[in-house]
Amino acid sequence: MNRPANAAPIRIPDHAPHQLFDDPARTVERLIELYRTATGFLADSFARVLQDGDTGVRYRAFYPEIRIETTSFAPVDSRLSFGHVAEPGTYSTTVTRPDLFRNYLIQQITLLIETHAVPVMVGPSGTPIPLHFALQDLGGADVPQEGAVDFQIRDVFDVPDLATTNDDIVNGYGFKYPDGSGPLALFTAQRVDYSLARLSHYTATAPEHFQNHVLFTNYQFYVEEFEAYARRVLGDPDSGYTAFVGPGNRRITGPDEPVPAPAKMPQMPTYHLQRPGGSGITLVNIGLGPSNAKTATDHIAVLRPHAWLMVGHCAGLRNTQALGDFVLAHAYLREDKVLDDDLPVWVPVPALAEIQVALEDAVEEITQLEGYDLKRIMRTGTVATVDNRNWELRDQSGPVQRLSQSRAIALDMESATIAANGFRFRVPYGTLLCVSDKPLHGELKLPGMASAFYKTQVARHLLIGVRAMELLRGMPLERLHSRKLRSFEETAFL
Repeated sequence: MNRPANAAPIRIPDHAPHQLFDDPARTVERLIELYRTATGFLADSFARVLQDGDTGVRYRAFYPEIRIETTSFAPVDSRLSFGHVAEPGTYSTTVTRPDLFRNYLIQQITLLIETHAVPVMVGPSGTPIPLHFALQDLGGADVPQEGAVDFQIRDVFDVPDLATTNDDIVNGYGFKYPDGSGPLALFTAQRVDYSLARLSHYTATAPEHFQNHVLFTNYQFYVEEFEAYARRVLGDPDSGYTAFVGPGNRRITGPDEPVPAPAKMPQMPTYHLQRPGGSGITLVNIGLGPSNAKTATDHIAVLRPHAWLMVGHCAGLRNTQALGDFVLAHAYLREDKVLDDDLPVWVPVPALAEIQVALEDAVEEITQLEGYDLKRIMRTGTVATVDNRNWELRDQSGPVQRLSQSRAIALDMESATIAANGFRFRVPYGTLLCVSDKPLHGELKLPGMASAFYKTQVARHLLIGVRAMELLRGMPLERLHSRKLRSFEETAFL
């Protein structure tokens, strides 16, 4: 690494050569070892500098990386949407928190080795680990703000750099690492670390509590029903669920244990009904609006969930709908405006058959209705998502005409954003909404009406979302992850 003649000398951990591996489990163990060595070095160095002050030395450690080189155009199983690189060449990815992603990494590396019949190489990358992320992962002291210590932190340690923390891979901008290798994964280590930090901030739960199946909602009532359901299944030893975790990392394993709320609730309270291997269900109360929906999905995406669904309230747009009816989205009208720079509105966001079937089957099972009778309470169609909660107060001729032309049957402020980000991040998505008002037909959501509505419908709606996730849990991953979510040149890792 070239540096100016007057630059501070750089101290790094002892040299660790790259090694070849054909055993996925051993590969991940080596990644964990390299990562712990690097973050431990930074933590020890930071403690030393706090004690002794700046001695004119710069401390640096690097993320571990996975690399693979392929030379053959041999065909791969065309049914798979992941697990292989597009063409011969060198591919790599930096890795953070390999302990957290152990199962995911083993799965992805196994597919890569089996598909291409070549080993993977593991060693330190050329990407420095920012001090803030290293201490965060170790659960140690926070990094002081500039001016709180008698030296400039960025003169001694690497700090987060937004210039290298972006979604260029996800958005298909032809990303290459500095050495010319193509990306193996959708997110670089810095991007993952950034989101792990944001997740803890917004949800008040640690990333390791998140489950592979994520429900989003826009009302606190669903949280209360989710906790009630969690207590029921924790009381059933045959349910497979082992714990329930709330904000502040409050964890219970029995049906009667209290879950005290933190003194200050986070912006997006999040709850985790856990099963072994992360196969349980996480519920995120994202609150109101597309900005929150984008923020939550931007960060949860780095955990590579198997599916996410929106279960919340909406305005019914058809006179034939009744309060409490369900809406299964099979298309989206995007007027949320928060994703236009990343995913233009002309990009179609298709419905995914596997998700649609699971949701419809769950509605049938919970309501005990099927076939033509099911049509009385559930309608399939386009859901419009807008960024203006009080859209009804404007001149309605323009919005209503657009809604009619799009054949929209419901309107909310989150669903299209969640679906579009699922499409963008290659996370299977779906939407099942419940009609809570009909503003075009004089049925506004007023306190008395809302009370009766919530009491009779929320529990059933939440149970449908939970049951849909349980059905998806039983589906092979290679079937759930549709090829419709993959672009021309995709990363090998899911």
